[in-house]
Amino acid sequence: MDFFILAALVLCSLTAPAFGDKGSSKARTCSDIQRFYGGKGFSQDGVPQFEMSGEHLRICPQGYTCCTIEMEDNLATLSRREMEGLLREAKRPLQSSLSYSYNTFNGYMDDLMNRSMVTLQDTFTSTWGFLYTRNSQLFQDLYQDLKDYYRSASVNLEEVLNEFWTKLLEKLFYQANKQSSIDEDYQECVSKKIETLRLFGEAPHKMTIQVTRTFVAARAFLQGLQTSREVVGKVLQVPLSQKCVGAIMRMTYCPHCRGMPTAKPCANYCSNVMKGCLANQADLHTEWSHLADTMIEVGERRLDDVESVILYLPNQISEAMFSMMDNMETINSKVSDINMKLREIRPYWVSLPKVLCSDRVASGTGAEDKCWNGMNRARYLPEVIGDGLASQINNPEVEIDITKPDMKIRQQIMQLKIMTHRLKNALNGKDVDFQDTSDDVSGSGSGMCADDICSRGPRVVAPVTEPPRVYAYPPRNKEVRGSASQSLPSFSILLLSLLILLLRR
Repeated sequence: MDFFILAALVLCSLTAPAFGDKGSSKARTCSDIQRFYGGKGFSQDGVPQFEMSGEHLRICPQGYTCCTIEMEDNLATLSRREMEGLLREAKRPLQSSLSYSYNTFNGYMDDLMNRSMVTLQDTFTSTWGFLYTRNSQLFQDLYQDLKDYYRSASVNLEEVLNEFWTKLLEKLFYQANKQSSIDEDYQECVSKKIETLRLFGEAPHKMTIQVTRTFVAARAFLQGLQTSREVVGKVLQVPLSQKCVGAIMRMTYCPHCRGMPTAKPCANYCSNVMKGCLANQADLHTEWSHLADTMIEVGERRLDDVESVILYLPNQISEAMFSMMDNMETINSKVSDINMKLREIRPYWVSLPKVLCSDRVASGTGAEDKCWNGMNRARYLPEVIGDGLASQINNPEVEIDITKPDMKIRQQIMQLKIMTHRLKNALNGKDVDFQDTSDDVSGSGSGMCADDICSRGPRVVAPVTEPPRVYAYPPRNKEVRGSASQSLPSFSILLLSLLILLLRR
């Protein structure tokens, strides 16, 4: 007797429609999906009253269903809109963070330049008097050229610095010898022998090395933030493929068509769908990581003393510098680290599928046997595939032609490569825009000046001015460099701002 009861139950289960959470021998009403479909803004007029055979369906499983072809198309379009909305939502925090970092670093550099110029004006006015005020435009031009270079203008940094020292020499030389008869050839000779005569000591050479290293790195670092921000915007605007849209619709709305509105997609199932949809984006990971790593290295190795380099451009030390040094310990106690932010965004492109398959979209741990697997409420058996386009050849959920990479994304990968190359050059103090400068440091002479000495004209007379004021000058960064646990002063203001950003998130 028990055998016949069991056989009857099995027969009922085989003949009942494969629909819903429990089998039933009679057709079910479609009231649930009518309410759901109408709630999505669609007309309920075309929704069937009762379930029907699903041979007509092109996306959802062709079992008993409450969805028509028109409903399937409408829900697929809705899936596209919703997925595009999720991608916009996913990129917004990253873009905001990169924009904030860009604006903060740019403002930080501008502030340093302005503070340095104010220091120069104050100290030089009191120290050199009319000798400075009559030639202040020369210093203003130098600072403007440095700002233009930093903002990516076509400025040859080495030429700017050489021209500054040459003009300054001419001004001082003329001022000191304006009562003497000096011809133009002699003045030209002195200008060309500025390195040989060492009239400024080691200052021109040291300043050129420090300023070039710092500004090349700062400009490349800012461009890296800008490139990263632009890449994010362009990549996440790449349209979804039709196959991807179908896979998302099948994962998201086919359970409703099958009478399983509460069934969430299996987590691994969702991962495969998202990995297939974002296969091209995941291929950004390698170059995105290289760019982030190189920017971190530039920040740690080449921008460690950007603050001191810029603020020490004036030849005399100002009270502002004393104030900065006195408050260094207080500032360092509040520092966060911009490189922490870069490390956080490093795995962005390969972690995006997991973000989009969060608990609010896919089933969580413990629900693996009750989730929607694309066909029914059951465990999802296929393994989660790898990241990137090449790995999608075996993706069971999204049909991807791995021989046809998205060219817009490939262009962004190339932009990342170019920017990483530029940053690596910055690590070596090289500016890729201006690497081929003249090797002739001292000049060739004009035929009027032989060997290392200008033999014609009167001897050089030192400028007659009031005795310069001497300020106590503590060694730069001595305390800071003495402890590996302390943050260097270069990023103090920038990193403090980034700390505030992190606390707000």
